[in-house]
Amino acid sequence: MSEEELVKLVPLHDGWIIGDDPATRRVFAAGKAGNLKAAVKWGIGVDNVDFSAAKEFEIPITNTPDMFGREVADVAMSYVVALARETFFIDREVRKGNWPKPRGISLSGKTVGLVGFGDIGRSVARRLLAAEMKVIAYDPFFKPVSGISVEQAAWPARVEECDFLLFTCSLNEKNRHMLNADVLARAKDGVYVVNVARGPLIDEQALIGALETGKVRSAALDVFEQEPLSTVSPLHRFERCIFGSHNGSNTSDAVRRTSERAVNLLFGFLGI
Repeated sequence: MSEEELVKLVPLHDGWIIGDDPATRRVFAAGKAGNLKAAVKWGIGVDNVDFSAAKEFEIPITNTPDMFGREVADVAMSYVVALARETFFIDREVRKGNWPKPRGISLSGKTVGLVGFGDIGRSVARRLLAAEMKVIAYDPFFKPVSGISVEQAAWPARVEECDFLLFTCSLNEKNRHMLNADVLARAKDGVYVVNVARGPLIDEQALIGALETGKVRSAALDVFEQEPLSTVSPLHRFERCIFGSHNGSNTSDAVRRTSERAVNLLFGFLGI
């Protein structure tokens, strides 16, 4: 919904479960002037929510963390396998009547630069380690987890060691375009890029340039700087890339679990 629609709608309600809509200061101000008493952000991503405004207007608010780690990790791992073996490309060609046999790479022994070691990152790491891959985790709030044997580094140190760069972190003011032309220049030739987090973490123009030169072999992007992806985006030229629709968390089980959690949190705020 647009900000204009929300300014009219939110003040009519005591509670607001926020999706991907713009939860701006203006909307919270309108809500405070009306009936709004509390809000819950459905899911973990909060880059569309002005939490400081909610605090300013004394509107209790939270999100629903640790709800989608396994689901997004499943998608991330499927992208890693698909890029390594070009399964999506093979499917497209077979449907055209062709019979391609691209030579892929084995996962065992390859190194993954895993950006983000929260709930999603830890779930991804478990899957990568099960595939006998080496994981370098990048997270300023990194905490070791028993049973998950990863190495830790500060971004972008050791990026030249990585066969895959996989993004699972949240978006904030400091990490926008953290994968840019300078970092890509340091990366290993033929690196694979996977993003199941937020589109603006990657400078798409720099990524397009790296795809053109072969610095990046291929990319799997579930998210983009501008969504939905434009039909005229240069990214469409790269047939071995895989594109999603910002849908990594969407399973019936996870949606039900997160919705129940959001409702219960909101009812708690409202004393219901």
